[in-house]
Amino acid sequence: MGKDKALLPFGEYNSLTQYQHERMREIFSSVYISAKSADKFNFTCKVIEDSKEYEVSTPTAGFVSIFDNLHVKRVFVLSVDSPFIDKDTILTLINSDDSDFDATVAKTDSGTHPMCGVYHDSLHVKFRQMLKNSDHRLGKLLKNAKTNYIYFENEAIFTNINHPHEYKSAIIELKKQEKL
Repeated sequence: MGKDKALLPFGEYNSLTQYQHERMREIFSSVYISAKSADKFNFTCKVIEDSKEYEVSTPTAGFVSIFDNLHVKRVFVLSVDSPFIDKDTILTLINSDDSDFDATVAKTDSGTHPMCGVYHDSLHVKFRQMLKNSDHRLGKLLKNAKTNYIYFENEAIFTNINHPHEYKSAIIELKKQEKL
């Protein structure tokens, strides 16, 4: 992208992060942002900073910091760069989750979407081991865990914004949705 995509303006919000934060507040009573540093956000939010004991800033480091700080049995995670995943999809994942699983994640014809799902603290030790081994492959973790894959037909809602042309397309799509 060439710049921090989490800080790109999106819709009426100053950043994609703020857009996602406000959407999640409509669903959850507590919303946290996992980030390397809290000082980059210019809106009121709760940030869980990646542990300083790890030099990397990856989802794996984020999971370790989340479970270290929140002391919860499970969390729902959504990447900042997937702005079209809707409330129904999120609720389907949450309602499909069960304590017998380590994770419940979205899956489409194109593959799994590990940054859209519910993760249990049963994976906390495995996340720590992954960091220690510099292995950040969430797909590998999910294959070796008790994972509940929930299939969704609508591929478009799982679109990620990773490149400038995808960002431009997402802005156009958001404007279309706002007109509906």
